Amino acid sequence: MVERKEQEHLLRQAARGQLLRGEIDRRQFMTRSIAAGLGLAGASVAANYGSGFAFAQDRPLTPTFYQWIEDLHPSIPQVNEQFPDINYQIAPVEGFGIERFVAEARSQESTWDVYVGQTPFVEMTSMIQADVIEPWDPYIPQEVVDDMIPAIRDECTIDGKLYGWPFLLDVIGMGWHSGITDEAGVGETPPETWDEYLANAHAVVDSGAAPFGATFDAHGWRSLAPMTHSLNSDVYTEDGLFDFTHDAAVEALMLMKKIMDVSHPDILLAGATDGGVNGTPDEVAFAAQRVGYYTKYFNAPLRFAQYWDEPGALKMAGLPKFAGGEGSTVFWTTGCALFKHGKNKEQVAEYIRALTYDRQIWQDSIAGTETAHPGQLPPYKSIFAEWAANPPEWMLPFVGLVRGQLDQARAINNHLIGLHQFIIGQSTWETYLKGEEPDPRVALQNTMDAVRAELERM
Repeated sequence: MVERKEQEHLLRQAARGQLLRGEIDRRQFMTRSIAAGLGLAGASVAANYGSGFAFAQDRPLTPTFYQWIEDLHPSIPQVNEQFPDINYQIAPVEGFGIERFVAEARSQESTWDVYVGQTPFVEMTSMIQADVIEPWDPYIPQEVVDDMIPAIRDECTIDGKLYGWPFLLDVIGMGWHSGITDEAGVGETPPETWDEYLANAHAVVDSGAAPFGATFDAHGWRSLAPMTHSLNSDVYTEDGLFDFTHDAAVEALMLMKKIMDVSHPDILLAGATDGGVNGTPDEVAFAAQRVGYYTKYFNAPLRFAQYWDEPGALKMAGLPKFAGGEGSTVFWTTGCALFKHGKNKEQVAEYIRALTYDRQIWQDSIAGTETAHPGQLPPYKSIFAEWAANPPEWMLPFVGLVRGQLDQARAINNHLIGLHQFIIGQSTWETYLKGEEPDPRVALQNTMDAVRAELERM
């Protein structure tokens, strides 16, 4: 009896401390105090009052996934089968919006335990500042952290804490339709510089091999940023913003306009799905075999070449660079965010470990399935080492290409407006692409001014 009273006292004191720190409200404090007074039996009380005092037994493990991840990775249900009673859900997000997550966090609640769909530069910092997520460090096994490719681990870390558990790796590169380039007489050797790329794209149009020579995705993180990195990746301000006024960014914007001269006229239009960020005109043109060359993350040409008469005509290589340029590119991972006000946190870690190490998911991603061929790669050193030691029969050559490109790629800086700086600025830098502003430096200075103004309003 004395032991139970002591446990009740400790629980009440812990709840009182959370109340004083503002981590819970009075209603939650009273509920927990009453629960402690009921003497809900030592160890089971401690278990339910784990991290954040979340009553894990109130509901089953509840992950939520961005829709496109489920669409591209059909083996996820096989992982879910390993976790009885899992309450798997599709996330209420579109165009990277996190409004629902933020709204729930304001009430110190979360419908879900983990979000699979977070990209570090896109929303990680904003979710931290909105008190939506917490670090994985208390829950993720150290051997998993040690297994992460260092650049990826750094991408997912802020102030020494791991706020993202990486899942799917993407790197920006180049693809082309070899049937079209062969007909144009430029062969299968990939252009190493942007000058060669442009010359080949013009040859495609001039020869009539295809209506358009080249294309890109107009969203800045998929075009302006990687093209800038190909000249110089040290293009971030002291406070972590992308420096739109940097000479390398000016060169990249001028390159985009030169590519537009041999591209489809709708290249700057928004996409047809997911709030305009997917189903973009570049994807449509490449899938329809109406363009020779394509720069985007590698999974885009892989996915859309499936619609060709001869998918084997697809060839891929690293992103071209400017003459004398650095030859870098952009990478990011899409991974998992741990909701601060979620529950089942230890079980969440078990689930995400099973998900991200699942060999069938990686086989399907690389070899493709009847429904998708995303080509996204794992974040772990051990899996690549395993494949190197014993190459599976389904392994494809692009894996080595993408893995090699990662070593020279750079992630876009994590920042409160890491993604939104590109959304804010796009209409401004496009004044140059559309011919409304003749000077690219003026267009990009206006872009920087617009981003700074928005940041000051926040």
